Formats: sequence, structure tokens, C-alpha cells
Amino acid sequence: MLRSGAARLRTLGARRGDAGNAGLAQRWFSSEKLIPKDRSLPNPSWSKELRLLFEQFMKKCEDGSWTHMPSYMYKNTLSTQDFKTLIHDGKLPSKQMSQAQLFTRSFEEGLGFEYVMFYNNAENRTVCFFQGGPYLQGAPGFLHGGAISTMIDATLGTSAMIAMGIVMTANLNITFKRPIPLGSAVVINSQVDKIEGRKVFVSCNVRSADEKTLHSEATSLFIKLEPGKSLT
Repeated sequence: MLRSGAARLRTLGARRGDAGNAGLAQRWFSSEKLIPKDRSLPNPSWSKELRLLFEQFMKKCEDGSWTHMPSYMYKNTLSTQDFKTLIHDGKLPSKQMSQAQLFTRSFEEGLGFEYVMFYNNAENRTVCFFQGGPYLQGAPGFLHGGAISTMIDATLGTSAMIAMGIVMTANLNITFKRPIPLGSAVVINSQVDKIEGRKVFVSCNVRSADEKTLHSEATSLFIKLEPGKSLT
């Protein structure tokens, strides 16, 4: 299953352990244009819990064990031609691509997806701190299942990209345990479990900010894209 939009086309051309790839990994969250506003930084809509989690991990970044991933609104650094090379049977209309925005950054501040990610190469882990706004409501007062699925896919995909490079979602399995209240902060902990050839197996859990409540668990399979090779 190819996931456009919610899944995002994966563009971290990085392999674990290569210092130069840390910069490549971060460029997925940047833009070809000069966009001054990093959407992964605190804004007035962030709850006290989300700010605290952010501050705690920014301190962990000081010794180099964790890396903060900036995130912008507009398109990633791979060009349309790059994807035509990787997806030989795909079509990417230039008009639509010129208007493309990152799905999770297409809402105004505080209304949709508010999140920040950090990764740890040594532990093969990516952590996402996420707060869902009022436009992501499902059942009254709770986050829509599709919204948390989007963030699960994004976080798992980041782990897979750091491990293998440019990947796309092939399979995503989610078990929902407890609903997430709108506006609450949750922690998505993901890790790479296994790599087999072009396949990357990743898993995660979603917990409350204090990690006492388990909201969801998920496993996923990502496929590394290579020129001239099938996606299946």
C-alpha cells in the first residue's frame, strides 16, 4: 500500500552510522525554499506537557545522543524527477507538485498536528511528541483514529528512513487501546526491529505524556525504493 499524504513520501537518504546522513535525514523536514519558521518549535498552542517534553529532549541533544528534527510546511528536497527515477511506474503531475505541502503541517497553528521528533542513531529509535488540535476530532472530545494513525505512520517512517534511506509504507497495523483526548500530549516511541534486504520492520507504542496510559500499539513494514525495482 502506497501512502501519499498521511504517510508522506519518505525522503531521508540516510544510513545508520554515517555522520553525513544525519544532515540528509533532517532535510526531509526542511524545504527547497527558504522557510524561516520551523514548525517543530514551541508556539502558543503548545500545552505545558508538550513544552516540558520538548525541553527535556533538547537537553538530551546537548551531548549528541539525540538529534532534534526541524519540520517545515513545504515540499521536501527530492525533485519530481528524483521520484520518477525511483518510481518508474509512477506519475507526478507538476502542477500538483508545485502546490504541495506536507500534510501534517498544512493546518494553522494549534488547529491540527502539533508535534516534534527526535532520533537516536545508537538506539535505532525515533520519539515523537504529539498534540492533536480541534480540527482532528473524531468522537466528541477525542482525537480521530486517522489522525493518530497519520502520526504513527510518520514516526515509524522516520525510523525506517534513518535506517535504510528512501522508503515507502507497505503495511501498517495499529491496535487502538484507549482514545486520546483532544489537546492532550502523547509520546510515540518507535524503533527498528529488523531489516531484511529492502524491507524494514518497525514498531511503536503511543502513551500519555506521563507514560502511564497506553493508547495504541503498531507494527509496520517499509520498502526501500531503488531505481528500476518494483515497489512490491
